Amino acid sequence: MVVVGLGAGVWAFLGDGDGQASTGTAATSTPDPCSASPHRSYPMSQAPRTIPAVRSHTPARGPGWRPAHGERVVVSDESLADEGRLIAGELGLSYGGKTDDSHAGDVRLALGGGKGANPESYSMTVHSGCVNITGPADAGVFYGTRTLKQEIKGSGSAPEGVVRDEPAKPRRGFMLDIARKPFTESWIEDRVRELGDLKYNELGLHFSDDQAFRIQSKTHPEIVSKVHLTQDQVKRIVDLAATRHITVVPEIDSPGHLGAVLAPHPELQLRNAQGVPTSGAIDISKPASAALIDDLLNEFAGVFPGSQWHLGGDEYLALMASDPAASYPQLAAAAQQKYGSGGTIADLTTNWMNDRADTVRAHHRTMRAWNDGFYRDTSVRPAKDLQVAYWTGKEYGARPPVDYLSAGRRVINYNDEFLYYVLGEPQTFVYPTGQRIYEQWTPRVVRGTTAVPARYDGQILGASFAVWCDIADAQTQDEVADGIRMPLRATVQKLWDPGNPELSWTDFKTLAGRLG
Repeated sequence: MVVVGLGAGVWAFLGDGDGQASTGTAATSTPDPCSASPHRSYPMSQAPRTIPAVRSHTPARGPGWRPAHGERVVVSDESLADEGRLIAGELGLSYGGKTDDSHAGDVRLALGGGKGANPESYSMTVHSGCVNITGPADAGVFYGTRTLKQEIKGSGSAPEGVVRDEPAKPRRGFMLDIARKPFTESWIEDRVRELGDLKYNELGLHFSDDQAFRIQSKTHPEIVSKVHLTQDQVKRIVDLAATRHITVVPEIDSPGHLGAVLAPHPELQLRNAQGVPTSGAIDISKPASAALIDDLLNEFAGVFPGSQWHLGGDEYLALMASDPAASYPQLAAAAQQKYGSGGTIADLTTNWMNDRADTVRAHHRTMRAWNDGFYRDTSVRPAKDLQVAYWTGKEYGARPPVDYLSAGRRVINYNDEFLYYVLGEPQTFVYPTGQRIYEQWTPRVVRGTTAVPARYDGQILGASFAVWCDIADAQTQDEVADGIRMPLRATVQKLWDPGNPELSWTDFKTLAGRLG
């Protein structure tokens, strides 16, 4: 039984395999222009071709729907106005606002769904020349409009029948390193639009590193690089992302990768026993170090109002020394003073991360940190609510993903074997291909090429494809956009549905070319 909610009435019809319908009874005496029974002469519809592919389509006989002059997008609730105006403009339709009446050819957006339903789920019913998209929250309705947009782009019409769709994973991200290489506001906004159409819901911005600090700071203007985004520019990016249901996730990495922040604050740079400065590392034994980073975290919590935050935590060079205590006696002394004779620099570094987490938690954010910022065998334990951004198993302190999963931690997959696009291909990195992701990777492949056991699937929140700009001039920003195009599409396909894709890679690539 398929229930179609349109206009002032709710119509029910029983499919008999030939598209015949039982009689329906409208809730009012006004005929619903979208309620006509489909004619036998129509062939059974085919499932729409979209990226990511829809999870379910119930075919039916009927004309489907195609946009025509004078047709409208209407909504059941004013909270869907942004979604309604966007799809109306994209399809060349008028926006009719909130209304209870229906016209032939309408696209109706509505809120509805069972209690506890996935807020990113939706159903889309195409029946007798009308479209009804319903979801339990505006995010799901938005994704339904993305499916409709792709259907029209790909084939000119939306097929008769019912789509029921939802993502397998709640975190579907793209991370961009703008610290090593500046990207223009317009380029980033183009990626936001692309990500929105592909049903991504996160854009990570890594804007602080040894090379540069790329966003205007009003509390510490001395750290900002000459080429940077203003806070007004960032606000426009954040606002645009919000219209696409994308959360912008900032990362101010610490206690390593702070070269740009430390350049005007040399007194806070970590020095070894011989007094030689350690690149990018802040001296976590000094209270002024914490005060400086907390100033930035508090300031940028106002710039990035989204619910997610990345604390960094990777590659603190003090812990990558062969004998950290001998190389950095001031850190060892601070650890012992704080934690007793058994205190270690790893304890002190874990406490640093926990303190930064306290600062960000006060702004009601959900936090993640790189996996090599979690150290084994420390007396100080990382905050329980820290999620693990797992990227590698090659760095100091790195552990296999199962170590975190078996301890109950939630993990976001940044697997550098598949999901790292590193400019210039330094070290052992090679540019990832969409085909390899599409054919070999799933969200459970967190490290290397081997999947973690299925019992941990629920703890893997999703994944993020990442662009790192180690050799910044190796590609222009347009070359980056072209290089990541198919990997982004392959990644989101596996995050939306990690099963074996129905299409071959060749057909998937052809579809991507048709959809744009």
